[in-house]
Amino acid sequence: MRSFQVDQFGKPLVEARRDTPQPQGSEVLLKVDSCGVCHSDVHLADGYFDLGGGHKLDLTRVVAPPRTLGHEIAGTVVAVGPEARDIAEGDRRVVFPWIGCGKCSLCQAGNEHLCNTPRALGIQRDGGFSDHVLVSDPKYLLDYEPLPTDQACTYACSGLTAYSALMKAAPLSAGDPLLIIGAGGVGLSGIRLARSLYPSPPIVAEVDKSKWNIARETGAGEVIDPTAEGAQKALMKATGGGVAAAIDFVGAASTFAFGMGVLRKAGKLISVGLFGGATPVAPAMVAMKAVSIIGSYVGSLAEMHELMRIARSGTLPALPLTTRPLAAAGEALADLKEGRIRGRAVLRP
Repeated sequence: MRSFQVDQFGKPLVEARRDTPQPQGSEVLLKVDSCGVCHSDVHLADGYFDLGGGHKLDLTRVVAPPRTLGHEIAGTVVAVGPEARDIAEGDRRVVFPWIGCGKCSLCQAGNEHLCNTPRALGIQRDGGFSDHVLVSDPKYLLDYEPLPTDQACTYACSGLTAYSALMKAAPLSAGDPLLIIGAGGVGLSGIRLARSLYPSPPIVAEVDKSKWNIARETGAGEVIDPTAEGAQKALMKATGGGVAAAIDFVGAASTFAFGMGVLRKAGKLISVGLFGGATPVAPAMVAMKAVSIIGSYVGSLAEMHELMRIARSGTLPALPLTTRPLAAAGEALADLKEGRIRGRAVLRP
């Protein structure tokens, strides 16, 4: 099979040709039809996350080269192991890639995505920047018909991450303003899902004005530039004292600070993005305003089942996509790193 892998951190991906694996036990082999390119793939290829202040989160022990990236995978079943059940060759499925050890208390509670010894595809196990991918069990494969394959793959991370974060903002009534920070791939997923989950369209904060029209088309009620002079004060006034929840899909120091600054009393800041950096938090203000700071990392298998039921109902607008051949995986990563991608880039092996 043909794959594009991280061979050395910070270097271009390299092409690898290997024997196509044969599934054993409950394993399932898929021919990859579409694989989304996520901003976290950029960090994984670099080998670190920027924590700000000159500090980095080292990923070199998490991702052991050579490693095939890609965790937003949709494909067609081409072979099944002898113990695999309720799956057959020819089935078209989207993959839940956030696989855990299956034994620890987190996994047993249904939170495999938070497992401390994970086996996530595209991180600890080879992923979808390839023409085939091996999945450990059919339970991680979800039906996506009648969705287009290119759309279906994005639900495994972009969609799931947005859905899980939005559910942490609940409950929100018509009088509870929701702020979404960032209109990149995950942010756009959040905007379209928010329109389905909550009664009022979200306010969207995005510095790149070239993304404003896409944000509006996806379902934003209002789009603002958080860096504009007086933006924080204006938003506080317009919302009658601040937003009920702010979801930061960027995760930069400035976006986190803006989200904290526009919360009303008892508001929630849900931190999702992994852009990097650091910003001070005043503990006294957290207590006096009774606000909550909540971290949200991708989502659970149960949440993905919930999300796919919504997606398959046909109520969600399509996510803006650009498609590229598998051989352009490295180019897609570079374009994403430099902010040249609008919506989501999807590789088609």
